[in-house]
Amino acid sequence: MSDEKQPTFEENLTTLETIVSQLEQGDIPLEQALDQFQKGVALSKSLQATLQDAEKTLTTMMNDSDQEVAFETPQGGNGDAD
Repeated sequence: MSDEKQPTFEENLTTLETIVSQLEQGDIPLEQALDQFQKGVALSKSLQATLQDAEKTLTTMMNDSDQEVAFETPQGGNGDAD
């Protein structure tokens, strides 16, 4: 049975930072560097997709009718606080 837990955003970011550090040092064999580079590119794409999804979530909200509206849209009234 496979109960593999997906790494968190923070774990993936740490892994990417480690890969970048190893590649910057330049003291690993070429084959390993290419493998690490490919892993880094995949991690970068995954992290970017996660951030884009989070941005979409944060920039929309639900109004009283359960419809998504832009976060910047004022919700009724003219914005004056009484």
